[in-house]
Amino acid sequence: MPEKVSLDFVKTILKIPGGSGNQMSTFLKKINFVTSDGSPTNLYKKFRNDSTSGQALAEAVRYAYAPLYVRNEFMHELSDDKLLGLIVEETGLAKDDNPVKLTFACLKDLIKGANFESENIDSLPSMYVPERIEASDFMSRKSTVSSPSANIDLRLGYTINLNLPATADSAVFNAIFKSLKENLLKEDDA
Repeated sequence: MPEKVSLDFVKTILKIPGGSGNQMSTFLKKINFVTSDGSPTNLYKKFRNDSTSGQALAEAVRYAYAPLYVRNEFMHELSDDKLLGLIVEETGLAKDDNPVKLTFACLKDLIKGANFESENIDSLPSMYVPERIEASDFMSRKSTVSSPSANIDLRLGYTINLNLPATADSAVFNAIFKSLKENLLKEDDA
C-alpha cells in the first residue's frame, strides 16, 4: 500500500494508462479511498482485505453517491431503468447524455462488486447519509465566518435547471417564466 496515491502510482503500479489514469486519483478521492492529499483512508485499507472488500465498496458507493441515496435509500437494488431514471432526475441531464451513461456504467460496476448485505447502515458516519436541506433554508440562512482579521459574510445560492418544451410559441415560455418569477423570485429573498 502506498503512502500516497500519485499519478506515478496509478500509471506504474495499477497500470492504468492515459486519460483514465489521469482521473483515477480524483475518482479514489470521490469514493473516499484516499484523502485530499492522496493518503489511503481506512476504507481503502478495508477494501484491500478480501473478507471486508465488498462491504468497503458498499460504503464507498454510499459515500460517493449519497445524493442518489437521499432520493432512494435502496438505490443499489433498483432495476437498470429505474437507476438510470434516478441519475437523470438527480443530474437534470437527458438519459442519453454522456455523463449520465458514464455515471450509470461506473455505478453498476461498483454495485456489482459491493456487498450491501453485510453492511450495517447504522454504523456508518452521518456523512454517508446527508440530511435533506430544503431550498428555502438556503435562502433564509446567513452564516458569518470569524477570523482574526475580518468577518466574512457567506451567502449561498442554488441553481435551477429547466428542461423547456420544444416549441416556438412564446406564450408557453412567458407562462413558465412568469410562474418562476411569482413563485421563486421574491423581493425579500434578495
